[in-house]
Amino acid sequence: MIDMSPANPVTPVKGLKLAARRFRFDRAEEDRMMRVCGSDAALFRDCVDPAAFIPHAIRESAINGITENGGVNMLQSVRMDSPLRLDEEITVSGEIADVFDAPRGTITTTDTWYRGADGRLGMVLRRVALKTDPNRTADPSLRGTGDKPAPVVPDPEALDALGHIDLTPDDVKTYSLGTGNLLHVDPEAARRAGYRAPIVGGSQGVRYMTAALWREGVPATVDLDIYFRRPIFWEESFDVRAAGEPGRRSAYCLSRGPKVLMEMKVNAIS
Repeated sequence: MIDMSPANPVTPVKGLKLAARRFRFDRAEEDRMMRVCGSDAALFRDCVDPAAFIPHAIRESAINGITENGGVNMLQSVRMDSPLRLDEEITVSGEIADVFDAPRGTITTTDTWYRGADGRLGMVLRRVALKTDPNRTADPSLRGTGDKPAPVVPDPEALDALGHIDLTPDDVKTYSLGTGNLLHVDPEAARRAGYRAPIVGGSQGVRYMTAALWREGVPATVDLDIYFRRPIFWEESFDVRAAGEPGRRSAYCLSRGPKVLMEMKVNAIS
């Protein structure tokens, strides 16, 4: 496991801009992460799974000196204006939109934009994340993270069941290979942050939901809000469920019995 945390960390402040740069997705890396989640490039017509931009945006912050170690997703918005191909040169840029303190740490909002080789806007991401201090043991009695959005799925057991997932630590370690966030791979780091075991990275959970959406029809555009309601530990099981009619879904979720772990609201799709 390679720690990708920056050597000289930068404290995020509102208005801090991330330097624009060009890159291409690594197809082999994408294949590895999609296989763990039961999908493949063919499902996305050789375009990038929108969920793949979630860890990429986090890494982009790390490239600009903002450490990912100790960060936990709370809300992730993903808007696809135009699919971006796996072999396409992409330009990424970003900015810190807000930073404020909460009982369990600091909450940072980051906007990231991705443009295709022809300059078209492909993806727009907004991430709201809680950052605990990885060098200090969290107080488990502190639960406050600020105002929480209303549930998207009030009763997951009333939704269509699309699949069942039994996670293993090896699954999570394979998906998170190379991560700089030790919460996903290091039991001691997870314990110090207040978790009983390592937790699934946000994008890994989202990939189960985007794969379910794409299996019912490949969209040209989509606007998603993703909420991370409860940590998913690396040995847990859960169901993939969806609200609405196939091809016209309003929401997807990962749930364990009546408890929602992650949920994805479909704001718009075409």
